[in-house]
Amino acid sequence: MAKQPHLLVEEGDVEEIALIPGDPGRVDRIAKQCENVEEVAQNREYKVVNATYDGVPLTICSTGIGCPSAAIAIEELSRVGVETFIRVGTIGALQEHVEIGDMIVATGAAKEEGTTRRYESKVIPAVPDYDVLTSLVDSAEANDEEVHVGPIVSDDAFYNESDDYVEAWNEAGLLGIEMEAATVFSLARRRGLRAGAICTVDGNLVKGTQKGADSDEELPEKAKNNVERAITLTLDAVTTLA
Repeated sequence: MAKQPHLLVEEGDVEEIALIPGDPGRVDRIAKQCENVEEVAQNREYKVVNATYDGVPLTICSTGIGCPSAAIAIEELSRVGVETFIRVGTIGALQEHVEIGDMIVATGAAKEEGTTRRYESKVIPAVPDYDVLTSLVDSAEANDEEVHVGPIVSDDAFYNESDDYVEAWNEAGLLGIEMEAATVFSLARRRGLRAGAICTVDGNLVKGTQKGADSDEELPEKAKNNVERAITLTLDAVTTLA
């Protein structure tokens, strides 16, 4: 298999399990909790690093913002050997009781984005792999951490999430909104691979708060600190999945 054109990786460069944050900076935050860290490639929004955690080899790769760039990462990583994908991201809450800094493990993602429609009908569900889902929940329980477990929505239009949309998603019982999970779940399922997602809440759209709204920083301090907890839970889940 030739070198992939966007991630600049080829067979033998990556491991079977990949953690896929959106932010390239979060690649480094995940790597700080690991050992034997080695940068493999960096191009555009994609930063690829290999490391080990508790003896388990893994790859960390940023996907950038949104489903189109996430799809490129899934396509290219799967072509060179990745079999399990875990999104470690941030999410805006859609329910009153979900607070900034809380963590959500997704049981499915509504397809309010355009990428998956180029692959399949909108009525086909975007759901995580059961083993990945349960490993994340079990990891939270083992670490005495509370996580919300339920459906979310993936949307393309960050600046056009109107009150009508938010109200509809809230009434449907969706826990939060982010921009990549639906494509990650769908592409992994179509290729017989495993995928899951755990996200830290960085705002609450029902309460009218959105990341960056009240600070020069992208993430509120509580969310920034709790991203580290989500990373730890994910890395512990990797040891089970391996």
